[in-house]
Amino acid sequence: MNDKIQTITESDLVEVHLPDGRVLSGPRGTTAGEFLGTNYPSDAAPLVAAVVNTDLRELTYQIQMETRLAPVTMADADGARIYRRSLTFLLSAAFSNLFPASHLTIDHSVSSGGYFCQITDRPPLNQTELASLDKYMRDWVVKDEPFCRKEVSLAEATAYFETKGYHDKVQLLSYRQKPYVTLYKLDDYRDYHQGYMVPSTGYLKWFDLVPAGDGFILHYPQRRSPTSISPMPEYPKLLAAFRQYSQWLARLGIGSVGELNDAIQDGRSRAVILVSEALHEQNIAEIARQIAGRGENARVVLIAGPSSSGKTTFSRRLAVQLLALGLSPFALELDNFFVDREKTPLGEDGQFDFEALETLDLGLLGEDLSRLIAGELVQLPKYNFKAGKREIGETVQLGPEHIIILEGIHGLDPRLVPGQVAGRAYRIYVSALTQLNLDRHNRVSTTDTRLIRRIVRDFRERGYTAVQTINRWESVRRGEKKYIFPYQENADAMFNSALVYELSSLKPLAEPILRQVPHGTPEYIEAKRLLAFLEWFLPVEMDLIPDNSILREFVGGSILKDFTIWKA
Repeated sequence: MNDKIQTITESDLVEVHLPDGRVLSGPRGTTAGEFLGTNYPSDAAPLVAAVVNTDLRELTYQIQMETRLAPVTMADADGARIYRRSLTFLLSAAFSNLFPASHLTIDHSVSSGGYFCQITDRPPLNQTELASLDKYMRDWVVKDEPFCRKEVSLAEATAYFETKGYHDKVQLLSYRQKPYVTLYKLDDYRDYHQGYMVPSTGYLKWFDLVPAGDGFILHYPQRRSPTSISPMPEYPKLLAAFRQYSQWLARLGIGSVGELNDAIQDGRSRAVILVSEALHEQNIAEIARQIAGRGENARVVLIAGPSSSGKTTFSRRLAVQLLALGLSPFALELDNFFVDREKTPLGEDGQFDFEALETLDLGLLGEDLSRLIAGELVQLPKYNFKAGKREIGETVQLGPEHIIILEGIHGLDPRLVPGQVAGRAYRIYVSALTQLNLDRHNRVSTTDTRLIRRIVRDFRERGYTAVQTINRWESVRRGEKKYIFPYQENADAMFNSALVYELSSLKPLAEPILRQVPHGTPEYIEAKRLLAFLEWFLPVEMDLIPDNSILREFVGGSILKDFTIWKA
């Protein structure tokens, strides 16, 4: 036996290694929150969770052996999700106590940080009732009541939700593959929420309840300023797009993932897909009619939206509809107007910021657009990405029947085109505005839907692993928040590219890719979260997806992949 190795009595103390190199010692069984609380005090970004070795854990997790421990704050993606999830639990509990005969739905997200909430079984809350709800929540925050976590059998959870009249949760749990479910308890209120929570109500200091339409908004902090509430902008067009999708779901008779699974299990997948796709086509055709109806005031169509929204397929399906109306779409590639690489602006990290508006030669773009609309012969540029230089491209002359289609990240930014062109432009915002939730209190994130789309497409088309796609996602999201979301209300039309059945179709493709993410990598936590989320969906056969569907842009087999808009 090696004389350096000895048998010893287990110590009552355990060592914890922090990211900055410090090593802490404390009693075995000390919680992650106790270890981190005094060593990572932060008023700017409060602590809400921890990474224990390579796994995300709640602050109440007890450390039983030597461990690497890292803080998770409200400024982190996982921390922001935990704070918002805990806040919705607090809201649901307070609402249940104040209005026990009614049901609250945590609906879609809104700009500047918030969830639109609706109530069934009664009229919307008036100002006095909303103020009472707000006060009830804040009183709980002051009391700092604990969120108690407990694993119960599936049968016990189902029986509890049946007594509460939460039929959507009962329906969802009927498809649960595991024999247990984790419930959280606050006072006498219990509920299921997908993911971890903060330890107690005292953590939830920052929120607001704002009246909005026939509901209200639960306003929460954004990651860049986690201890303050940003001003709430008006978003009537985005709200209208969500309402339209809600009407679509009503037509399909599918209001939750449990109801979607019922439809799949009952053999109604084909009908759900056909109606979903018909609603998409109906919307695209209506947008095309609006463009045609504007005549000379819609010679340029500007299309923008966040990553993996299906903008390419949407643009081509719109082109088909315009052709059917006797118009001739002409695709102008925005990338060809990039400035030479040495003129590309630098980001805060000192690297080229290829997403900045200043990467484009706006003067040349505006001049060429004006001349094309006027019917002049125009020598277009062609960008050589390998050399990082702009070169001479094709010569084009358009007629009065032509519609210029310009797709790009800055399509809704008012600085993109000059006034004389802006007055003749029609702007479209495309995004996957998912509104099908797991149940009334557990949202399906629009961002998660787009990330799963991108993971599947990147793996199939570019050979990227899920690790690579997840690693890039944070940077993609920063660009969207800076260059796309602030301008979404500038759109003349919004196209919701979400499909009620899509996560059931993406599930069989996404799961094997996500399972390849190695344990111990930073991306493993995200992959594990997405896999747990996808477990709720029954799969749908790929063969049922139409070959012109938005979804085909991600799963492959699109008939529009090689479709080329007519060139002059």
